[in-house]
Amino acid sequence: MLAQGVGAGSQGRHGAGEEEDGEEIRSRWRILPPGKIAVIVLAVLRHDQRLADMTGGNNVSESTVRRWRDELIGLLAVQAPRLDRALKKIARLGGEVVLIDGTLIPTQRRTGKADRRNYSGKHRTHGLHFLALTDERGRLVWISAARPGRTHDNTAARHDHVLVHLRAAGLGALADLGFRGLDNDVRDPVIVTGFHASRTHKLTVGEKDANRVFAIGRAPVEHGFAHLKNWRILAKLRIDPARATQLLRALLVLTNLEINR
Repeated sequence: MLAQGVGAGSQGRHGAGEEEDGEEIRSRWRILPPGKIAVIVLAVLRHDQRLADMTGGNNVSESTVRRWRDELIGLLAVQAPRLDRALKKIARLGGEVVLIDGTLIPTQRRTGKADRRNYSGKHRTHGLHFLALTDERGRLVWISAARPGRTHDNTAARHDHVLVHLRAAGLGALADLGFRGLDNDVRDPVIVTGFHASRTHKLTVGEKDANRVFAIGRAPVEHGFAHLKNWRILAKLRIDPARATQLLRALLVLTNLEINR
């Protein structure tokens, strides 16, 4: 599939008429077959291989490997499902709830005031924040756009109209305490969180037991994040933050391909 995607993207980039010329002049875009290009890009994504490390044995330049990486990421990212379609599909298959959580992808610290918003006080590091939804088994179904690291889970969820889409699909969501206050409908809440202890309110035995059961129900969302973070390129993001959303959605598609094969 990946090889076909690379081939299709390459043809679209150059056009059928240019393909013969590319082969004749040994265009660096076509110096390797699509299958080999896909393997190189997967090595970059899975193992966070430096682009320069992939050039020598393949007789290509670093800029060529970068172009292949960006091309394949773009081809995969457009296949990631939209939030409304992902939720409607779950409902159509008989699902009743989804699991929602936010996480931080560490990034390199950059100079300048613009990078200050990427600092997460919660995690005490620079990074990009994103939300993800999984089904009850922990299979990733949707990833939000990447946002500055200081973004709160509730802020991101409101921006993406998560609550509205859940109600439209007739689904509920299990979330951690970071999502408290997102759904203020006491009679018919869509987003359910555990019980919260405060200085003035200590949890009862029943509330503690309920939180333990709730945590078990939410555990699969952590498995979903773990599968995604198996792609070592996310260990510390070094690509342009503006490309992070495309990368995350491409990795969502690859993760599900890997799990479902």
